[in-house]
Amino acid sequence: MAEDRVTIDTATLFDNVDERQIEFTGEASGERYAFALRYDVLEALAGSMSIDPLPLFRQHQARVQTLAADALARDPDQELIVISENDLA
Repeated sequence: MAEDRVTIDTATLFDNVDERQIEFTGEASGERYAFALRYDVLEALAGSMSIDPLPLFRQHQARVQTLAADALARDPDQELIVISENDLA
């Protein structure tokens, strides 16, 4: 993948509390993909975790876009591309 970031469709943001992740759709190279950002990644980006993770997600959206591109490049064939702490390295 040539792009260094994924464009996040903020209308698709979903706080999946049961799975402890924020799910969203993003676009890269004209294709749409489903992503999940684990809460622990969001906590690492923010330094702490609030009761409502969606504002934290929005605050760190630029960094999440880059992490999503890294996760997509690592495994583009997954139905749901999970952004984990491994993508922070």
